Amino acid sequence: MLLVGAFAFLEILRGTVLGASTRAGELRAEELATQVADRGPAAIDGLEDELVQLRSPGGDVVAASDEAPDAPLPVADEPELRTVDGEPVLMFAEELESGDTLVLGVPVEDDLETLGTVALLLAVSVPLVVLLVAGITWVVMGRALRPVARITAEVEDITADRLDRRVPVPDSGDEIAALAETMNAMLGRLDAAASAQRRFVSDASHELRSPLATIRQHAELAQAHPEVTSLEELSDVALGEGLRLQGLVDSLLLLARLDEGAPNADESVDLDDLAFAEASRLRAGGIAVDESGIGPARVHGSPQLLGQLLRNLADNAARHSRGRVAIGLAERDGRAILVVDDDGDGIPEAERERVFDRFVRLDDARDRDAGGSGLGLAIVQGVARAAHGVVRIEDSPLGGARFVVSLPAAS
Repeated sequence: MLLVGAFAFLEILRGTVLGASTRAGELRAEELATQVADRGPAAIDGLEDELVQLRSPGGDVVAASDEAPDAPLPVADEPELRTVDGEPVLMFAEELESGDTLVLGVPVEDDLETLGTVALLLAVSVPLVVLLVAGITWVVMGRALRPVARITAEVEDITADRLDRRVPVPDSGDEIAALAETMNAMLGRLDAAASAQRRFVSDASHELRSPLATIRQHAELAQAHPEVTSLEELSDVALGEGLRLQGLVDSLLLLARLDEGAPNADESVDLDDLAFAEASRLRAGGIAVDESGIGPARVHGSPQLLGQLLRNLADNAARHSRGRVAIGLAERDGRAILVVDDDGDGIPEAERERVFDRFVRLDDARDRDAGGSGLGLAIVQGVARAAHGVVRIEDSPLGGARFVVSLPAAS
């Protein structure tokens, strides 16, 4: 582009310079023609430093200036660049009323020398400018891309077991620095996800190992000392631990499906029917349930998953209560608000986010027989998110914990 611009500039300059000389020559030729018409050939005889001839209709030189050569000057219908005595000259011809022809030559050697000087300067400066620009570009791009090379080298060394590493962030404050910060944030999320996955696998393995170990211990005991146990006792242990295993596996599969965002049934569900069913189930188990706060509410979602959400909340409240549970449901501002209260010891505010993590049991619920698998509330949160809802924990008016689930109401 720079070379094309140089050629274009030179052509424009050439046209401007020669155009100025052409206009000046045309005006001078008209002026001389007027003088010759007034004074005759004598108007030319005294001219100096100009190439002027007056030609007769037959082509003979009638009069000439001091600088004009003896030979006739070339005549052109339009201004034309010719060579006279080895010098470049613009030739002009003006027809007079007498039939004579005024021929004027305007030397343009200085103009062409100027153009030649400019062309030489461009021929020297353009390559130098190109080299200078190329050098500056190479240095600037090298400095700009050097952080990219460092980031690339660091990323190549990051593997699944080294997600704690981060790429260097340059001090430039430009897009590359923003890219590095974005990559570090992404690596942080991947590291947190990988750590959570490792903890989940470890916790799941531990939870699954416990019932298997119980079944194995009783089986080995029955095999080694059949007199200290019975087939009925062994079958009771195996059945109980098998149900526990089944519950764990079912919960893990449900959480995996929720994590993957698998499509669920999108049906219109009467949430109040599910709430009344859970209240009746708890009451059959000897828990005093206040269901007076249950009002009509309808949501969209999977009846099975929403039923699981209610059951997990009801079981959690019953497990930690001292005998009283309250279930409430109402529609407000386009949301279905489900509330489950218990009269237990409550949940400390610092623990209210952690209880939704998987396999988390608070200190007063460490016993697996009383405290469950530690997956119930994780399932509650997963189902609520799948239904575009949220779950939060508050202090209950009964003295224990209040779980509040907010779901979009069906229109």
